[in-house]
Amino acid sequence: MADADVGERFRAFLRDRNLPVTSQRLAIAELLLHAPGHLSADDVAAQLVEKGHTIGLATVYRTIDLLVASGLVLERDFGEGFRRFEPARDMPHHYHLTCTVCGAVSEFHDDRIEEIIRASALARGFVAARHRLLIGGTCRDCRSSSPDRRTL
Repeated sequence: MADADVGERFRAFLRDRNLPVTSQRLAIAELLLHAPGHLSADDVAAQLVEKGHTIGLATVYRTIDLLVASGLVLERDFGEGFRRFEPARDMPHHYHLTCTVCGAVSEFHDDRIEEIIRASALARGFVAARHRLLIGGTCRDCRSSSPDRRTL
């Protein structure tokens, strides 16, 4: 999906619901829709301040909720006690590796996992509508800096 398309899709989403298309909402959308990683609402607010915007945290949260409702942003819960968000890209299902030491999140895709999920569901007469896989552990950098870190 092209960059202009996602911005216009968010504008159309707001207009369809008779919600104002404000510069604050567009700044939040621009930042989050082009984020390379998984941002929290606090991350979004901090990056907006760095860019010279003065937008309240409540506006950030409300706008993120609108972006999630529009289908342009996906909500992720990595068990940290807060939500993270990523742009909904045109890509296959992907999974997350989360470092429990530094909080780094890495994405990966593996068709074998998709097939195992389909086969497991089918064998039980179940049709899966959604799934998620989150693997917690210690990343290479954290293991390198502390060799006594345990692994599976």
